[in-house]
Amino acid sequence: MDLKEKIIHLTNRYFDEIVQIRRSIHKNPELSYYENETSAFIEKMLREYGINYKKGFVNTGIIAWLHGEKPGPVIGLRAELDALPITENNNVSYKSKRDGIMHACGHDAHLAMLLGTIKILKELKKDLPGTVLFIFQPAEELVPGGAKLMIKDGALDEIKPDLILAQHVYPELETGKVGYKAGEYMASSDEIYVTIQGKGGHAAIPEKRDDTILAAARLLILLHEKFNTPLPGKPPTILAFGKIDGAGATNIIPSEVKIIGTFRTFDENWRKVAHREMKKIVAEFKRNENIGVKLNIKKGYPVLRNDLKITKSAIRLSRVFLGKKNVVGLEQRMTSEDFANYSHSYPVCFFRLGTGIEGQESALHTSDFNIDENALATGMGNLSWLAYSLLEEMRK
Repeated sequence: MDLKEKIIHLTNRYFDEIVQIRRSIHKNPELSYYENETSAFIEKMLREYGINYKKGFVNTGIIAWLHGEKPGPVIGLRAELDALPITENNNVSYKSKRDGIMHACGHDAHLAMLLGTIKILKELKKDLPGTVLFIFQPAEELVPGGAKLMIKDGALDEIKPDLILAQHVYPELETGKVGYKAGEYMASSDEIYVTIQGKGGHAAIPEKRDDTILAAARLLILLHEKFNTPLPGKPPTILAFGKIDGAGATNIIPSEVKIIGTFRTFDENWRKVAHREMKKIVAEFKRNENIGVKLNIKKGYPVLRNDLKITKSAIRLSRVFLGKKNVVGLEQRMTSEDFANYSHSYPVCFFRLGTGIEGQESALHTSDFNIDENALATGMGNLSWLAYSLLEEMRK
């Protein structure tokens, strides 16, 4: 058998086992930075597989590796450990056993497929042209994100990857397909916190109180017009506010109003400029309105940049493995991903795996999210093929 046939054969051999692993992880979700049982489960599987690893990065993170018997470069493959604070609404045998916590973003599938990839590549170790680094990362869902902290913690220092790949489930795409976007694919994301402070009081006595609610509304309009107005040469940008909290009443003006939102863009330089502009607008507003205003910008994930050369190679290779019709192009997304932190230190390719269930709508980060488990075979097969093939091409 040639390499493609071997990987397909091994994928079919291990498929049922990987489905059960995904279901086991799905039933036992854990939140960001607290993935202790999930980490212990991964460690147990690595011992069973006879794979070398180190644990304890950012508490629950694990780095494992497989050295091929041929010398060559190092490729990293990442999967995430954490779940989301969502109560599952699916009526399935593997429903989450923990109220208020659910794998609603597919990290259970990512983990299972990475374990399947380990099993496949170990079978190919004799001819494997280099080293594969398996990155089991905590806390993708919560700023500052596990990727940034894993790098800071030295997880990638001992065995340095020449490039890193990651796949992510994508319910909008049909099962059996994968999608790629070279260059800037996902936006940066920052959390914006604004607090308006003044003298609260009775609504009927305006001379004795400040109108904090009205001030908050005016500031929101100023910020919206500044950052959401399309201009020539301006990168795609979103500034949106999702919550206003002012503990007043019909006739009580509160002394404090809190506003929280998100700022997203595809240009890191504009991101820095925009932060300065926000601070300037708030400072001027504070002076003009003669009211207290505090602005806190909590930097989140950077822009996710897929390496042009690596992504082009991955597209070509996936077409060979899956067929040209099953490899599609993707548009930029204003959503964000902490994998972006790797992309500012290493060449990366972050791509999508179709998991759509025929006749059923399913969206990420919702209580009824689920996947077509047949996608697990596509995912671990394609990932194994990419890892082996890219190592081979990089040796030449």
